Amino acid sequence: MDQILLIIGVSIFGVLGTVHLIYTFFTERFSPYDPAVAQAMESTSPQLTRETTMWRAWVGFNASHSLGTMLLAAIYIPLAVYHFELIQNSLWFSVLPVAVGIAYLVLAKKYWFKIPFIGVLISLVCFIGSAWITNT
Repeated sequence: MDQILLIIGVSIFGVLGTVHLIYTFFTERFSPYDPAVAQAMESTSPQLTRETTMWRAWVGFNASHSLGTMLLAAIYIPLAVYHFELIQNSLWFSVLPVAVGIAYLVLAKKYWFKIPFIGVLISLVCFIGSAWITNT
């Protein structure tokens, strides 16, 4: 059961990340309703550097965020399917998804909206269940 819970949890992360990446590059879903906001983002840079614009940084942050969740899934799904004993024998590998899930849940609650919050919450419950079973 711990293996199944982990696979379900990271699969949700992988799906959310993939959808997010598709929305970032192939739709206008992350564009502001007010075109003036996008124009303002395209015409100003962050104080950190003038080498990019706020719009390009926005797209890059969305893409890298997606890739992070996809990477978690890409590592943990095959690990859980083919080498689950490694996760079972390592406190680090069994608890890491819980830590990542908590971090994403805090971000989802503070900055995002209902759908990613619910998806991350379900994943986190799966991660906690898997880690609990694995480590007891």
